[in-house]
Amino acid sequence: MESGSTDQSERDKRIKIHFKMTRFIMEAGIKLGMQSIPIATACTIYHKFFHETSLDNYDPYLVGMSAIYLAGKVEEQHLRTRDIINVCHRYLNPESEPLEVDTKFWELRDSIVQLELLMLRLLNFRVSFQHPHKYLLHYLISLKNWMNRHSWDRTPIATASWALLRDSYHGDLCLRYEAQHIAVAVLYFALQCYGVDVPSNDTAETPWWQVFSEDVTLMLINNIICDLIHIYTLDTEIA
Repeated sequence: MESGSTDQSERDKRIKIHFKMTRFIMEAGIKLGMQSIPIATACTIYHKFFHETSLDNYDPYLVGMSAIYLAGKVEEQHLRTRDIINVCHRYLNPESEPLEVDTKFWELRDSIVQLELLMLRLLNFRVSFQHPHKYLLHYLISLKNWMNRHSWDRTPIATASWALLRDSYHGDLCLRYEAQHIAVAVLYFALQCYGVDVPSNDTAETPWWQVFSEDVTLMLINNIICDLIHIYTLDTEIA
C-alpha cells in the first residue's frame, strides 16, 4: 500500500514539474513574440520528449528552451538562440542583468542546439502537429451563426474557449486526444460555464458536438473536461 502511494506521489510530482515547465514555455514564448501555434508546438514537443524519456535524465528548463527553439523552426517563426537565452535567463533570474556573451553563454547555446538534435532523433523527426486551433476557430464561427446574436454577444464564449485551449497545453492532452475532440470539448466546457444552450440542440437528431466531429462522444468530452479541471486544480496547488 505504501509503495502505491509513493508511486502516486512521484507521478503527482512529475505532473507538477511539467505544469511549471509548460507555463515557463508559454510565458517565455509570449515575451519572445511567439504566436499561439508555435507556443502550442513548443509545449507539444516538450510533452512528447518526456513521454519518450525520463525527467531524471535532463534539465527540464533546458528542454523547454530547446523546445521553443525547435518550435520556432517548425512553425517558421525563427528565433535567435541569444534572445531565447536572455528571455529565459530573465524569467529564472528576474533581478539579474542579461547574460554576458562569455563561456557560460556559449556553453548554454551549444546545449540548446545539441538537445534540439537529440529531440529530433528521439521523436523520429515527427515534430509537425495538428493543433485544435483551426478546428476551434471553425466551430466558433459556425456556432455564432446558429445562435441569437444578443445571446452570443453577452457571454464571452469565444474568449473562454481560447483560454481553455491554451491552458490544456499545461498537461499532455495534446498527446492523448484528437485535435478535433479537444476543440469540441473546450467549446462545450465554455458553454457549460456560462450556462448557454445551443438552439434546437434538444430537438435535433444529432447533437451539435457530433455535427462538428461525428466520432466524438459525450463521455469523451467529459473525460477531456475532467483532465482540464485537474489542470486547474494543479494551478491552485502550485500557486
